[in-house]
Amino acid sequence: MKRIIVISAINIFEGGALSILKDCLNYLDENMSENYSIFSFVHNTSLLNVKNITLIEVPKSRRSYIYRLYYEYIWFYYESRKLQPYLWLSLHDITPNVKANIRSVYCHNPSPFYKISIKEFLLEPSFGFFNLFYILLYKINLNKNRYVVVQQNWLRDSFMNILNSRAEIIVAPPNITISESQKVCKKETSKKTIFFFPSLPRVFKNFECLCDASKLLSEENLDFEVHITISGNENKYAKQLFKKYCGVSQIKFLGLLSREEVFTIYQQCDAIVFPSKLETFGLPITEAKAFNKSILLADLPYAHETIGNYSKVSFFDPNSSKQLAKLMKAKITNEIVCDGNSLSPIPAPLGNNWAEVFNLLLK
Repeated sequence: MKRIIVISAINIFEGGALSILKDCLNYLDENMSENYSIFSFVHNTSLLNVKNITLIEVPKSRRSYIYRLYYEYIWFYYESRKLQPYLWLSLHDITPNVKANIRSVYCHNPSPFYKISIKEFLLEPSFGFFNLFYILLYKINLNKNRYVVVQQNWLRDSFMNILNSRAEIIVAPPNITISESQKVCKKETSKKTIFFFPSLPRVFKNFECLCDASKLLSEENLDFEVHITISGNENKYAKQLFKKYCGVSQIKFLGLLSREEVFTIYQQCDAIVFPSKLETFGLPITEAKAFNKSILLADLPYAHETIGNYSKVSFFDPNSSKQLAKLMKAKITNEIVCDGNSLSPIPAPLGNNWAEVFNLLLK
């Protein structure tokens, strides 16, 4: 009789978390379904395409946190009693109340480790409540896991401060692959220096640092543009940004772009600016690196870890728009001197792909 693996992911429906779920299930489907019976509890089965995995749809899971907590702490307990899994891996932060030989959780959300200001809380209350209460959800049952999986080593260090057990924390950096065909785009010739920051309008993304720097540079006779992927209508934070900086002609509010449109601008721009104060894994950093772009990057642990070994990067204090403006001016005038970055090897346990992660989970 085959041992059973259960993947629970009832709150995942979009973005990077959905990509991780798809990659995880595709790996299990193609490589482990002969030796294990695999079940996955998901929000919407139509988002997934696997042949050898039993998908169980839980459509009510996203209606409210009451439903979510009911499924995680009550319903899953009885499902685990029926299935009797060898491994239960929760792919979205919360450690469910289950019976399994090996329990493990994949933690995406770094918000509990961010010091939010009162202004940020008022601009984005939902993030503020995540910041305050998510640490409590993390802690429930966390020490019952044999393994906790995170995306970066700085997150492992953060989780070590709240773990009281001998659970191992596995660092599993996401695999980001960009094909050569995605990079092919006709580059327009322009004397204008173009800076690009692709991101959603969240308070911790720190758009104001870039916008303030652009405003400072607008007072000088410099030929540049700053492209940001918000329109100003998305939320309270975006509206405030647009109201404050719409008069700066160099700032172009592009709105939400498709991935193809983002890749086109990667090719056309001269530098990527990434001032975000909080990331699990900064995807635009990895993408900009794949395009061999100059990168102006917040001088924070996540950023150094994400950029890895790269020469065309310069770091700035994310609380200093003047420091960023100085770097931008140096880029415009072709006088920039890059800091470069070298990444020390990440200590074990480390899983560079799902094969290595499951080898660790099932060892």
